[in-house]
Amino acid sequence: MDALTWTAETAASHVRVPTRTDDKYSRGVVGLRTGSDAYPGAAVLGVEAAWRTGTGMVRYLGPRPARELVLHRRPETVTVPGRVQAWVVGSGMDAASRGDDETRAIRDLLDGDIPVVADAGALDLAPGGSAPRVVTPHSREHAALRRRLGLAERPQDDDAQRAACARETAAALSATVLVKGFVTIIATPAGWTARVESGTPWLATAGTGDVLAGVLGALVAGAQAEAEARGGTLDAEAIGPLAASAAWLHGRAAAHAAARAGDGSDGPITALDVAAALPAVVAETSRLAPMLSRDADA
Repeated sequence: MDALTWTAETAASHVRVPTRTDDKYSRGVVGLRTGSDAYPGAAVLGVEAAWRTGTGMVRYLGPRPARELVLHRRPETVTVPGRVQAWVVGSGMDAASRGDDETRAIRDLLDGDIPVVADAGALDLAPGGSAPRVVTPHSREHAALRRRLGLAERPQDDDAQRAACARETAAALSATVLVKGFVTIIATPAGWTARVESGTPWLATAGTGDVLAGVLGALVAGAQAEAEARGGTLDAEAIGPLAASAAWLHGRAAAHAAARAGDGSDGPITALDVAAALPAVVAETSRLAPMLSRDADA
């Protein structure tokens, strides 16, 4: 099965623009259980990215040091339990040092009804979940996840092989798989596959995966809010295009930030630079939606 090449136009159809009748709940509420005493910055990066992608509310539940940093950076963030329409878990955690209470909390989310973005330190728990889920490993994490699932080692020397492995993993996991890289591969359990190449090599820097998780959480929360308004919910297949769109926005934001840093030619960037570029990229992409609608009506 060939992978779809994701573009600005395909991403635009999954970027939700608020209307006059929206409120913070109808726009989507993202909940994050991310960060740790060792890596509190991951919480800040994911929260920042979710806000800058255009979510209605961010609810952060995590360790106190990370929570204080989050509130210092983004005081509009809510830090008490409540309504959530998509969870982001695991960024900035180490499975080897994760506490029992945190493990139980993440397991409960993975066994719930609300969509979950499982990143980094929560990937080891994803195989046991039943919630609509998307996992976001890089290549080494993907290999470890495949071993945990009992899948055979296979060559991944080119994008076609990476896509085949991602499809196999998604089917075994019953979840959408997003394998990060210069070319990001997304696969759903039914075999739908997309490839995203919208970034810059400068994106390979610490913390950018935490930003991607926040972007994806925001898109999934918005789509879940729409599904709930119709009396439904998202499933892993519906999350696939959202994951591809998040990867496209993330890469495009990195490209914008790198061009700005290099004054026209790419220069080095940080994860917060990528998050800061997201509003312009979301606006740029969302402007394509009316044009697509007109083309469809023509």
